[in-house]
Amino acid sequence: MRTLCSSTLIGEFFVIGFAGLVAMKQPDLAMGTVWAVCGIAMALCVLLCGVLTRPGALAVGWALQLGLIASGFVVGTMFFLGVMFAALWWASIHYGRKVDEARARHASQAPAPTAPALSTSPALPTSPAAPTSPSGPAPTV
Repeated sequence: MRTLCSSTLIGEFFVIGFAGLVAMKQPDLAMGTVWAVCGIAMALCVLLCGVLTRPGALAVGWALQLGLIASGFVVGTMFFLGVMFAALWWASIHYGRKVDEARARHASQAPAPTAPALSTSPALPTSPAAPTSPSGPAPTV
């Protein structure tokens, strides 16, 4: 689940940044306010990637999805993108949990690792190396 949700959040990070660029062009919004809101939302996306397995992280993610949809009141296209990312967030959680459950089932059914088998063939005799001289190998007797 963590991988799917993190991918969704990183996608949202970029969309929020681009929406900030669009919102910045509106004359009735202060640039500082736009970037403060976008910056907090973008930082939240990145921070959530690291804490997805902690309690409450998914609820914060859902709040972020609602905020993304609500940003459609500032940039109209964000209504559509917010709903799309909310659907991706749901799918990431839903199918991510299914994948995690399947992995856990597979891990519990895997055979336990066994120790390597000992060799039953007789060991080959080893002989000491024949001494060599500068003129070549020593003659064998």
